[in-house]
Amino acid sequence: MAAPPSAYKDRQFLAVIGDEDSVTGLLLAGVGHVTDPPDSQRNFLVVDQKTENSTIEAAFDRFTQERKDIAIVLINQHIADKIRHRVDTYTAAFPALLEIPSKDHPYDPEKDSVLKRVRRLFGE
Repeated sequence: MAAPPSAYKDRQFLAVIGDEDSVTGLLLAGVGHVTDPPDSQRNFLVVDQKTENSTIEAAFDRFTQERKDIAIVLINQHIADKIRHRVDTYTAAFPALLEIPSKDHPYDPEKDSVLKRVRRLFGE
């Protein structure tokens, strides 16, 4: 059954949680957005080795639960591994959650939570 239009009609932005190279590339492609003041929330989070897991989890929660203008959340797979318990339990249709590779960390389909769910649906 398809979701009603009210579930997705205002969702017009991508959100990115990734390393500096991935986020920079996507920002150069034009996905960057900052909400109006006074809160001025960005739709991206640059994660480096100093970024705490709680910060990543807070951004994930903000993008998936609080912001109703986000249609797709892109997250580097090696960063998703840091909050794997959150990523694996996320089941909402909107925003869609996609794990992407980074320059230094190749994509591993065995870790992808969406691909695991698809395989279960098809009985693999």
